[in-house]
Amino acid sequence: MMTILIAIVIIAVLILVHETGHFIVARRIGIPVYEFSIGFGYKIFSWRKDEVDYSIRLFPLGGFVRMAGEEPGDQDNPHGYSHRTPLEKIRVSFAGPFMNFVLALLIFIYIYAFIGIPQTTDEPIIGKVFAEQPAEQAGIMAGDRILAVNGNEIQTWEEFTNLLTAQAAGTAVVLEIEREGRNTEIEVIPEINPSTGLSAIGVTSNIVYEKQGFLTAISIGLQQTYQLTMVLLGGLWLMVSGGASAADIAGPVGIVGLIGDYAEYGIVFLLSFAAFLSINLGILNLLPIPALDGSRIVFAIIEAIRKKPVHPEKEGFIHWLGFMFLMALIVLVTFNDIMKFIKG
Repeated sequence: MMTILIAIVIIAVLILVHETGHFIVARRIGIPVYEFSIGFGYKIFSWRKDEVDYSIRLFPLGGFVRMAGEEPGDQDNPHGYSHRTPLEKIRVSFAGPFMNFVLALLIFIYIYAFIGIPQTTDEPIIGKVFAEQPAEQAGIMAGDRILAVNGNEIQTWEEFTNLLTAQAAGTAVVLEIEREGRNTEIEVIPEINPSTGLSAIGVTSNIVYEKQGFLTAISIGLQQTYQLTMVLLGGLWLMVSGGASAADIAGPVGIVGLIGDYAEYGIVFLLSFAAFLSINLGILNLLPIPALDGSRIVFAIIEAIRKKPVHPEKEGFIHWLGFMFLMALIVLVTFNDIMKFIKG
């Protein structure tokens, strides 16, 4: 339940920032805004301020800013979206994805300047104990210092892992530990780590955080944002070129699961994944898929070339088809997520 709540908060913040970009630029240009909504479907609650309806809707997998002159049958307002220049339309459409990149950058700056870069230490100190793993079941706790493995004294984390992985899975290992100034022995039975094929007990080494100066944090944040953008573009190219399949895409259920996994490692990893999702949202919205911001930018470019806009009803119908396609895609990837969960 906590993982679901964290996921809802993260997704809501990403959408809020995205739609705020559209909202601010539209209002600055002078386009009347009717509604600012987080989510789709039934209104859970709403309020009105400065002639704008603000609403929270049932399904938090999106949001929208409803502007004058944007929908068929609402083309008469001379200040509406449909009467704006192609450049103004591009500014409004681009503002949402742009804000997602800005949010990612700000998250990284906050991490590096106020929390720090996580660095593992070679001290044989337990940093984290994973739930339902042999270490937790044996009573090992974060902060315990490993002194010996089966009577063999150790000085470093590397020595600890070398001795542990050398043990056969299912064979009891006796660890001598120091906890709060007192020494004790704990027997633990390692299991095979499916990722490495080696014996493991479900612990990580201790992590220390090295805070960076503000200018350094900005520099590293810019690099991180750029690198993740390139990684995501590369993954997108794999999808287009056939190097990856639809089964490789994580849907809402998969994203919630990943958020839970990153939350287990700590706030830095959770925030970094939130920044990753924000960049992902920005890139996806810039794709020229009808109903997304990228397609509105394409229509604005076509209008600039043709010197006249595409007929509103035709454009609206194309966006409707795109929306139906996106809903079908969400259903597909959600089904894949559920099947992966059932298969383990």
